[in-house]
Amino acid sequence: MGLNISDIIPRREIAVSELSGKSIAIDAYNALYQFLTSIRQTDGTPLKDSNGRITSHLSGLFYRNINLMLDGVRPVYVFDGKPPELKRSEIERRQEAKRVAMSKFEAAKKIQDVDGMRKYSARTVKLTDDIIEESKELLVAMGIPVIEAPSEGEAEAASLAKKRIVWASASQDYDSLLYATPYLIRNLTLSRRRKTRSGVYIEVNPEFIDFSKVLTRLGIDREQLICLAILVGTDYNPGGVYGLGQKKALELVRKYRYPFEIFKFVKRTYDFVFDWQEIFSLFHEYETQQLDEIEFPELDKDKLKEILAKHDFSESRIESALQKLDKVNEKKKQKGLGEFF
Repeated sequence: MGLNISDIIPRREIAVSELSGKSIAIDAYNALYQFLTSIRQTDGTPLKDSNGRITSHLSGLFYRNINLMLDGVRPVYVFDGKPPELKRSEIERRQEAKRVAMSKFEAAKKIQDVDGMRKYSARTVKLTDDIIEESKELLVAMGIPVIEAPSEGEAEAASLAKKRIVWASASQDYDSLLYATPYLIRNLTLSRRRKTRSGVYIEVNPEFIDFSKVLTRLGIDREQLICLAILVGTDYNPGGVYGLGQKKALELVRKYRYPFEIFKFVKRTYDFVFDWQEIFSLFHEYETQQLDEIEFPELDKDKLKEILAKHDFSESRIESALQKLDKVNEKKKQKGLGEFF
């Protein structure tokens, strides 16, 4: 679901070239859901190999990351650990929504309703243990670091960015801002071209969000931003406070300023059943790995070939992609690893 505050967050489009030479901590689960949802066949079903195993995630990770690295980006993938207990109800809600979508997909399939199949198939996406482990294996073989967060991946990525171990974090969700990531990049792992409903292709560029400028533009501090998020709705309280949208929530946060005063007013005026203090604390008290540096693994061509070949990837396309990776490695040698951050 993610935090929806897109109407009030200042951001600007950038070229991928502006990220050249920079290490970016990518929210792995967020990226994998993107690939599994968007890299699909015409009827909406994911790409699969001859044994019926899903390969959309492998295709996305392999080709999109090669393109990023050719542009000088140094991706680092951060995987979620154990979610906070408070998130359990949201996870269960999502699982039920997927079951409903699967039922509707099967109904559309019976009558060969391709539009319906495409619509509901994307809503059935789930990350299995196999998909997660295959993804990690592929990334390491590509020379891309994999970080295992103790809990929320976005918190870990933000921590890496705050400690300047990476330059920024990347996710489609705005939740990273609640963990005070200095810079947030959106659209980084998306396809550079998207087909609209009218059939026209449009360019999709990364978006750059500067955390300090967000606070300045909104006229609030980080604690107030967290309060705003709780009012609108986070993964810990989906839907937020009924009747409060992004702009109205911002008005209240600016007016009442302090968390207790904000929710004192809201409690008098609106109905809500969640414990705002418990949610608030989750954005201040969270586990991270406390890393001081990140080690980039060596490219393992043989392992890459083995992983992709067993999933029926074209041998010629694999070889072509590996040649591109050779160019990436050559650029690294020419620049010197010390120039990357």
